[in-house]
This record gives sequence, C-alpha cells and structure tokens, in this order.
Amino acid sequence: MTLPATPQPALDDRFAERQAELAANILRFAAADGVHSTAIAGLDLIRTSLPTLPMPTLYRPCLCIIAQGRKEVRLGAERYVYDPLNYLVASVTLPVTGQVVEATPEQPYLSLRLDIDPAQITGLIADAGPIGVPNPGSRRALYLDRLDLQLLDALIRLLRLLETPRDIAMLAPLALREIFYRLLHSPQGQCLHEIAIADSQSHRIARAIEWLNKNFNEQLRIEDLAREVNLSPSTLHHRFKAVTALSPLQYQKQLRLQEARRLMLCEGLEAAAASYRVGYESPSQFSREYSRLFGAPPLRDLARLRSSA
Repeated sequence: MTLPATPQPALDDRFAERQAELAANILRFAAADGVHSTAIAGLDLIRTSLPTLPMPTLYRPCLCIIAQGRKEVRLGAERYVYDPLNYLVASVTLPVTGQVVEATPEQPYLSLRLDIDPAQITGLIADAGPIGVPNPGSRRALYLDRLDLQLLDALIRLLRLLETPRDIAMLAPLALREIFYRLLHSPQGQCLHEIAIADSQSHRIARAIEWLNKNFNEQLRIEDLAREVNLSPSTLHHRFKAVTALSPLQYQKQLRLQEARRLMLCEGLEAAAASYRVGYESPSQFSREYSRLFGAPPLRDLARLRSSA
C-alpha cells in the first residue's frame, strides 16, 4: 500500500513562516526599543515602537533586513523604501538619512543590520569564481533587492546561534559565508562584486571613499584625490557620483557635518569648536550648511535630539 505524500507547504507559506520566525528571534534579543549589539560581531538588532524623524547617519558596508515595519532611506535626492519583502545593501560607506515610517507599539519595527566585510567578499569571489553576466542596471552602491527563501533561511540560522553562544565561534563564519554568497548571486550582486575586485574603477572609488573618511577634515583637491586612486579627475568625479549619488565635495561636506553633530552631542563641544575640528573655517557657513542638512541650527537640533532620546 502506498501512502499519500505529505503535502508540502507552498513557497509563500514557507516564506511567511520564516519571516515570523525572524521577527520572533529579533523580539527575543531586542526586548526594548533601540539598537542592540549581539554576541555575533557585526550583527545588530533594531526595534522601534513608533515612526521616527529623519536621521542623517553613516552607513558602513552592510546588509539591512526588515522583519516587521517599513523604512525609508535617502541618499542625496534618491529615496529607497523597503519592507519585509526587500532588503537594502550598502556596498561602501555612505552618508544617508534614515526614517522608520511604519511602526506601532503592538507591531514594532524590527530589523537586523549585518556588517559586510569587503575582505570576506573578495575571498569569496576568489573561491567561488565568476558570478555570471554583469547586471546592466544601476551601479549605485546603495540598492534594494528582493528577499528570497534561501537568504532568509541563512539569516535565521545565523540568529539561532544567539541561543547557543558556545557555537558562535565555529558556526557563525559558515552562516556569514552563505549569506554573502547569496548576496553575490542575487540580481544586484554585481554591485558588491565590482567593489571587491582590485583595480576595477568601482574598487578605486571605494578607496577614494576610504580616504575621504580618514581625511574629511582636510582641504579637498580633486586632483590630489584622483592621483591617490589612480584615476583622472573627470573619471573620478563621474564614477564617484555614479556610485554614491554625490560629488566628492558633497560627500565630504556630509561627513564633516555628521562628525560635528557627534562631537557636540557626545563630547559636549560648542558649535564653533566642532566646526573648526571638522575643517570649517567659517562658523556662519557651518551653521548654514548644518541647518540645511539637519533641518535646524546646531543648538535647536541638539535640543530636539536630547528631548527625543
């Protein structure tokens, strides 16, 4: 007698089950609102019970997954809105503005942020070989892609390790390797691939970005930066804007303003002192550009931040 096969859940049902498990795991380890670091290096869990104000911040190379809620991220004039069906990747360090747009106390915004180590991506490419035909679409270093079941399963396996800390050292690298492998083979994976390949133009732009992050308080001469990364000034400007949606000068300005905000908020510096520290020569120019980016002059912005903390 042949027994009937056990019905397998439909793909959509399995996806919904995995998403519910991902949300439950985040809730377990993020019991209150805020950003929660974990025992897995580079993995943070985020919980927010209400929509937030737009918040300029610096995204290091990372993968952002939402289990519940919705978020908007702005890069320059571009707007990226994502939810549990889509994930966001930053393949280089980018100054962005983020805002949670969907969250309630009953259904809080739940997400995870996983740092992407470019060295791991480079090693993975060396081991796995070519990833196929390059995607002809945008080469922007910030992009959205569709979350699939394979990537979701790998992420859940990573989060499950938080329940057994003794296994993290041995098993987390395996889970991370699969996650990054899935990202490389996604429809937009060529964006990560190009950044990691030595001497590609995108890799040289990534080096220019690293230089700016280390030297943002110095006077910027495009000719010097172009020489640093072995590109012509015109190619540097064109490719930099293609990757980041910003010119090198606009990028430097946002780095300066965000660092000045941190100095005032965390180290108690006055606005004039913070402006000089990050490379401004004119406090009035600093105040104007600060207001343009953050929506209020320094004193009012800091008071708003402290009252909402």
